[in-house]
Amino acid sequence: MKQAFVRGLLLVLGALWLLPGSALAHVGVGEVSGFATGFSHPLLGLDHLLAMVAVGLWAAQAGGRRVWIVPAAFVCVMALGAALGMLGVQVPFVEQGILASVMVLGLLIAGAARFPVAASVAVVALFALFHGHAHGTEIPPAASGVAYFAGFTVATAMLHVIGIGFGMALKQAASGRLARYAGGAIAALGVCLAFGFTL
Repeated sequence: MKQAFVRGLLLVLGALWLLPGSALAHVGVGEVSGFATGFSHPLLGLDHLLAMVAVGLWAAQAGGRRVWIVPAAFVCVMALGAALGMLGVQVPFVEQGILASVMVLGLLIAGAARFPVAASVAVVALFALFHGHAHGTEIPPAASGVAYFAGFTVATAMLHVIGIGFGMALKQAASGRLARYAGGAIAALGVCLAFGFTL
């Protein structure tokens, strides 16, 4: 069962690298500045929103120290990725990584995957780097990025908390099956986004 799950994840990731890099056209699009714009970015981008909620949901589903360590790790590495983006450091496969985060996190929830804490942190840290880099490259050179940075960081943390609350509630319902269904729905939405379907 576990081997089939891992093979499925690898197949999804392999297919993603074949998609065009401009699938969602995040990087360098639009004029952004200020706390409100930074705050709204994760809320208005469906891929970001789904991934942030999924991090919290997966952390709650796995339980233990992961409930706070996994989201905290995401926020910290996202900040690093944003700094790299602001400095103009290139990170390959950013768009594919963002899409992968939605699908893979959804599949992890659907499969009720429970990894050691370090492995769980490694998974979300990889995706956080992509999300953070996308945020960082969208800060215009003329604008002060501090307020924008604070905005998307607060919004990300808020979405993690929502995901944790959602996960805790679903964990108690129907022996955790509802959380797994939610993960499947997130993964399915990730596939829709990857292939350009809009809701």
